[in-house]
Amino acid sequence: MKHFLTLLALALSTTLASADDVKHVQSKEAAELIAKGNIIVLDVRTPDEFAEGHIEGAQNIDFLDDAKFKAEAAKLDKSKTYLVHCQAGGRSTKSLEPLKALGFEHLIHLDDGFGGWKDANLPIKK
Repeated sequence: MKHFLTLLALALSTTLASADDVKHVQSKEAAELIAKGNIIVLDVRTPDEFAEGHIEGAQNIDFLDDAKFKAEAAKLDKSKTYLVHCQAGGRSTKSLEPLKALGFEHLIHLDDGFGGWKDANLPIKK
């Protein structure tokens, strides 16, 4: 039992460590980072959601289409920094592990999502 608990603690610390390598921001900070440049916005919402409005310059890859998501994401330059978001943060949070598995090392997560971006009255492209 003691050995099991040690292994469980090790597994949890490894999981937490891998989650910590993603920077988490809210919309205002994300806007500041985008303004500085060198960040690619990756919108993982559906194409219909994207068409209704998105962050200027964002690339859209639908996370709900698993095969297409992985295939399209694999084509991206993994050495770049990506700001990943969806509408509220759920899908984009789930997309982080597959992105890391594909070799992305510089990920920033927009925790309040596109909804938070709109609520902050930040610019939207239609």
